[in-house]
Amino acid sequence: MAAEAMNSVERTWTVLRGGIPDRVPVDLHNFMMTAYASGIPFPEFLQNGEAMAEGQIQAWREFGHDVLLIENGTAALAEACGCGVEYLKDSAPVVKEPALKSLDDVDKLRMPDPYKDHPLPELLKATRIVVQEIGDKAFIIGRADQGPFSLASLLLGMEEFLLQITLNEKPEQIHRLLEFCLEASYRYAVAQMEQGAHITSIGESLAGPDVCSPKVYLEYEWPYAKRLVERLKKKDILLAYHICGDTTPIVHKMVETGAAILELDQKTDMRTAKEATRGKATLLGPVDPNDVMALGTPELVEEKCREAIEILAPEGGFILGPGCALPPKTPPENIHAMIEAARRYGRYT
Repeated sequence: MAAEAMNSVERTWTVLRGGIPDRVPVDLHNFMMTAYASGIPFPEFLQNGEAMAEGQIQAWREFGHDVLLIENGTAALAEACGCGVEYLKDSAPVVKEPALKSLDDVDKLRMPDPYKDHPLPELLKATRIVVQEIGDKAFIIGRADQGPFSLASLLLGMEEFLLQITLNEKPEQIHRLLEFCLEASYRYAVAQMEQGAHITSIGESLAGPDVCSPKVYLEYEWPYAKRLVERLKKKDILLAYHICGDTTPIVHKMVETGAAILELDQKTDMRTAKEATRGKATLLGPVDPNDVMALGTPELVEEKCREAIEILAPEGGFILGPGCALPPKTPPENIHAMIEAARRYGRYT
């Protein structure tokens, strides 16, 4: 194959700065694939910075994707804040015990130190090693785990958190919890950048329309996401903003947070998302990680990638990738099909 005009770092930065690179960059949301491929038990792998880094580097050597997302799931920051977490044998860790017994205990929370409170130091180590090894060749996103709304849901327990929002009997405590979570997300995001990551990102899927109404999103998530973006921008840090599910009703407001990247999945209407982000933000996704990437054929992967490129790439502002985390046993030939689709069809028009 002929040499490409840009490397992955140049290509991705060109997109984020509003330019037109040689082709569409490709992101892989593949931390569970790397765990499975390593042969190391998931609970051990996902708490070991060296192992996670080596897994990401080996995957990059195999697939040659442009954007690497360094994370271990959705429970890391919650664990550092005091939640009980179960490390599953064949999937990402999950929160099993909230840190708070009651919303009245919000002032008892202790702010985590990303450099001391497990497992954050191991994740920072993973980012640091990947940056040192290939950060001049691949674009590195050091994920800051969950954003304020989703972290608050985990700290109190999702059902209890949503109930308290619905009852609205303790608004001051709810917002104190969100303020705490905003600060925790911010500190971890900055720490990820201190490892040399190119940008950082948060997940806020619990705030999306598949779980909450747009009204709840606008009152309890949007202002905090916007403030996080603004605080990070003061340090010249760009944020990618992930909400899976059907974000069509809120995608215009997601753009208004000022996030540099919106990570969206296949449920969101692509044309609506393109219109909302045109000239304002970069879209990342939206290929179905399960039915297409994990269970589909290379031919189906090529078809869906080509469709996404045709709708989302015109005039720039698009990174191709799965809409959410790839299952552990996603076939490597399907990943190669995604990479090849970007090389074959990924021209901006």
